[in-house]
Amino acid sequence: MTKLQLLADGASAEASAFDRRPARATDAELLDAYSATVVGAVERVGPSVAHLEVWGPIGGRSRRQRERGGDGQPAPTGSGSGFVFTPDGFMLTNSHVVELATRIRATFADGTSGPAEIVGRDPDTDLAVLRVNVPALTAATLGDSTRLRPGQVVIAIGNPLGFASTVTSGVVSALGRTMRAQSGRLIDAVIQTDAALNPGNSGGPLVDSRGEVVGINTAIISGAQGICFAVPVSTAQLVIPQLISEGRVRRGWIGVSGQSIQLSRRRVQLSHLSAAGAVLITEIAPQSPAEAAGLKPRDIIVGFGESVVGGIDDLQRLLTRESIDRAVKITVLRDGEHVARWIIPAEDSARRK
Repeated sequence: MTKLQLLADGASAEASAFDRRPARATDAELLDAYSATVVGAVERVGPSVAHLEVWGPIGGRSRRQRERGGDGQPAPTGSGSGFVFTPDGFMLTNSHVVELATRIRATFADGTSGPAEIVGRDPDTDLAVLRVNVPALTAATLGDSTRLRPGQVVIAIGNPLGFASTVTSGVVSALGRTMRAQSGRLIDAVIQTDAALNPGNSGGPLVDSRGEVVGINTAIISGAQGICFAVPVSTAQLVIPQLISEGRVRRGWIGVSGQSIQLSRRRVQLSHLSAAGAVLITEIAPQSPAEAAGLKPRDIIVGFGESVVGGIDDLQRLLTRESIDRAVKITVLRDGEHVARWIIPAEDSARRK
């Protein structure tokens, strides 16, 4: 066989193999698959989503402003979104949506509506559980937010600016963000997405391509485009049982006001510290666990139990439900010296009552 024939036979074999390769999807086919994914997710979770109308105190507004046109009925003072996650009517939303609410009404996509009551709120995670009195409810499925990946498709459903049952879609822009709740406490593992959100989306579900809830939409950055946030459902699953059973989430409190500070490299070396940050105590609450433990303003907290305290957020994370009424060693720097004291955290939510 000549060299020319070998080359020809090789070219024919290569062409035959190329013909057997799977055809790549066209742009139109990919777009159609994306549409089918979004539509399927919406059909699955849409019946669980409700528009929440909230009535409450209105400081400073006139009676005319408080009334609907002509019928004399008080207008809602706020609105938001929520979704049912159990067949017997338990619903998730944002704490700030129902804060100070005296009356709540939930209306679903099919027009069914009914009153809702607050079961419990947790301002520190901006989550609240309601109970809605509507028959034949469809419950959304809570998914696994820990399996999310940047770039993954997500869909937001809610009632932005009063437009009921609005759907937007996008991708997970980033994971592991942190965000301040209105209470000042840090919310961890927040999901950042570019799915368009507007006022009224708060409390609505963020779902994955399977139609499972992976987050609760909670915030947008004013003036920014495509930067929106959702509390992960993994956080909600920790909070829900406590809100249903006790109406609140229990956390520890030691009674210090403080601020995160950066220590000098020399101080870190001299004090053999594991972190360059710490918490400077600026005030001690009277009759608090900190006062009982002998802590003083200007003390610098560097350790709590076996954990290093590198800032105020570290300290807040350590003051969990499990820390309440349990003696733990707190380590501070006082005049450059390590001082250890035993402290017994009290219950934060009980203190706020």
